Amino acid sequence: RAVTLQCASNIAVIKYWGKRDEKLLLPINSSLSVTLSPLHMGTITTAAASSEWEGDRLWLNGKEEDINSERIQNCLKAVREIAGDDAPKGGIRIVSENNFPTAAGLASSASGYACLVAALGSLFNIKENLSHIARQGSGSACRSMFGGFVKWNMGTKEDGTDSCAEQVAPETHWPELNALVLVVSDEKKKVSSTSGMETSVNTSVLLQHRAAVVVPERIAAMEKAIMEHDFETFGKLTMQDSNQFHATCLDTYPPIFYLNDTSRAVIYMVHKLNDAAGRIVAAYTFDAGPNAVLFVLERDVPAVASAVLSVFPPTDAVVLGEGKTFQAADDLAVFIPDDELRGQVASLRVAAGPGP
Repeated sequence: RAVTLQCASNIAVIKYWGKRDEKLLLPINSSLSVTLSPLHMGTITTAAASSEWEGDRLWLNGKEEDINSERIQNCLKAVREIAGDDAPKGGIRIVSENNFPTAAGLASSASGYACLVAALGSLFNIKENLSHIARQGSGSACRSMFGGFVKWNMGTKEDGTDSCAEQVAPETHWPELNALVLVVSDEKKKVSSTSGMETSVNTSVLLQHRAAVVVPERIAAMEKAIMEHDFETFGKLTMQDSNQFHATCLDTYPPIFYLNDTSRAVIYMVHKLNDAAGRIVAAYTFDAGPNAVLFVLERDVPAVASAVLSVFPPTDAVVLGEGKTFQAADDLAVFIPDDELRGQVASLRVAAGPGP
C-alpha cells in the first residue's frame, strides 16, 4: 500500500521563536501563519508499507537520509502508537521532494514534516488531528497541517498534548491576499533555527518580554484583522512582528544575523513604496533567513511587482511579449536601480493554499 500527499510551506505573520521544552518542541509563545500554495512552496511525499520490507528508509530530494534521526523517529513512533494494531506490518519507505530551497529560511522543514506525518496518517488510516505529532518533527510543521490561516496554540500541559494547530480561516476566506516570495539566497543558513532559538531563550531579555506581553495582544489583533479583511492592520502587524523577531536575534548573545544587505534593501523599498502610496500596499516578513515574503492585495500586485523589478532588476531582460518592454511607472522613479542589487532577487507570486 502506498500514499502520496502534497503539503505547503507556511509563513508566520506572528512568529514562533523559542522553546520551553526542547525534546517535545513546545514553544514559549503561540503563533499565527498563512499556508502558501503547495504548487510553488511545498513538499510531495510518498509513504509505502510492505510486510516484505525490513526496517524503514527515507529519501529526501533524491538522497537517502538517516531514518534514525531523533525527530523522524519521534514522528514514526507516535503515528504507530496511535494506529495501534491497525499499523501496517513490516517496513516503511518514504520518498520526499521539496520544490523550493531547503534550510534557507523558507520553512521547508514545516512542509516536510507536515507531509511526512500526513502521509503516514493516511497510510495508517488515522482520521484525527495529527498536528501535535508534526510538531515533534519541526515546530512550525503543525501549522502546515491546515490550509489558509492557522494558529499554533502554545499550550500549557507538560506533555504537550494541547500544543497543536487550529485553522483560523480557510484559504478561500481572503482570496485577494497574495504573497510575493523574494528569494535573496538559496544557501543553507549559517545558524540553524534550533540553535538560534536555544541561544535566544538563554540570553535575550527582549524575547522573554515579547513572549509574555507582546505576542498575546498581537495574536488577538491579527485574528481580528484576518476575519475583517483589514489589510492595513494585517500589514502593519506583520511587519512589526518580523522586525521584533529579528530584534530578538540581535538581542541574543552572541547576536544572530539572518538578514543581509539585500534583505534590508527590501525593507527600505517596501516602506518607501507604502509612503508613496499613502497606505500599506505591501507588507514584508522574514523568517530565520534572508528571504522575504511580501503580502499584497490582488489590486496592488502589478505596482509592487514593478517596484521589485525596478529596485532589483534581473540579470536578463524582461520579455513581456508582443514587442512590449518593461518600464517603471513615474511614481516609482524614486527607486533607482543599483548595480550591486542587479540579479540579487528572484520573485515568485504565491496564493494562500490548502492543507494536505
